[in-house]
Amino acid sequence: MKNKIQVNLGQRSYDIVIGKNSVEYLSEFLAKKNYSKIFIITDENVAKHHLARLEAFVPQSEKIVVKAGEKTKSFQFLETVCEEILAKRLDRKSLIIAFGGGVVGDLSGFISSILLRGVDFIQVPTTLLAAVDSSVGGKTAINSKSGKNLIGSFYQPQLVICDLDFLKTLPMRELKAGYAEVVKYGFIYDEKFFEFLEKNYQKFFSCDEEILEKIITRSCEIKAEIVGRDEKESGERALLNFGHTFGHIFETETNYSDEILHGEAVALGMVMAAKMSQNFGMIVEKDFLRIRSHLENAGFTIDPKKIRQNWDQKNLINHLFKDKKNEGQNLTFILLEKIGEAVIKKSVDLRNFEKVLAEFL
Repeated sequence: MKNKIQVNLGQRSYDIVIGKNSVEYLSEFLAKKNYSKIFIITDENVAKHHLARLEAFVPQSEKIVVKAGEKTKSFQFLETVCEEILAKRLDRKSLIIAFGGGVVGDLSGFISSILLRGVDFIQVPTTLLAAVDSSVGGKTAINSKSGKNLIGSFYQPQLVICDLDFLKTLPMRELKAGYAEVVKYGFIYDEKFFEFLEKNYQKFFSCDEEILEKIITRSCEIKAEIVGRDEKESGERALLNFGHTFGHIFETETNYSDEILHGEAVALGMVMAAKMSQNFGMIVEKDFLRIRSHLENAGFTIDPKKIRQNWDQKNLINHLFKDKKNEGQNLTFILLEKIGEAVIKKSVDLRNFEKVLAEFL
């Protein structure tokens, strides 16, 4: 059983195919195309576990294997991989397949958008986080010394294939990190989905296939709906950054290390954003406590002092001003009116942020 969701973007529309063995769909898709060369970009971990299975459906491809981890989203790796692909004679009729988590997807998508001014690419996510978030919607980027995802482009894939079998080798920490992006959709868009997650998150973590497929499908549907209405993030799409403004400051401060994974930072950030929403009188305390307790029950650390004893508050504030949603010195946050409904709140005074920070640190 495979689910197919379309991301409606006119001529740039594409399908997300979700399900067990959905990688088989690749053969069908490629048979209709006439690509001169196919390049698979992956990382060492994914190559070890899954590359042979993907290659069975992609005959005569060129493999490029990068180091695993957030540090690969850098100018250094961008240059190395671009030069390697060009040396292997990429042309405009070539295809790039991003086979990995969010790092590989973001890097490969950006490379696809700039090589020869743009070649086709396909996303085959192998982590939950990539499956429900970064592989859908065409955001591609690398990190800069100034912050996360500041150098990139909007560039849509031709296809996204989410094969549930690739997720089965994920360490539990990675699966949980991806769950933060899943539950985010409930918080910002669909309270009924959040209720479903409250009842089923334990089955999800034990990789119950039916629950896994339902949850990933609903997450991708929500993302596809929002992206279809606002591809370049001029309005509604910014709601998908709920929890990210707070989360990114901790990621930047820990230098994108394993001290705090992206999803863990987002979970912490969502609790802080919910607290700010409560401080503004937008959500009631009961909603804040419901959000906090669900994330705690799901195994997230939502006390930053348990991650690191002493955070440099001045640094955290400096990182905040690097956020892409800010306009000049005006801070922008994604906040909740209620569970299932988010808003973009602009011109937030720094003191409101400092108040939340003080409540957590």
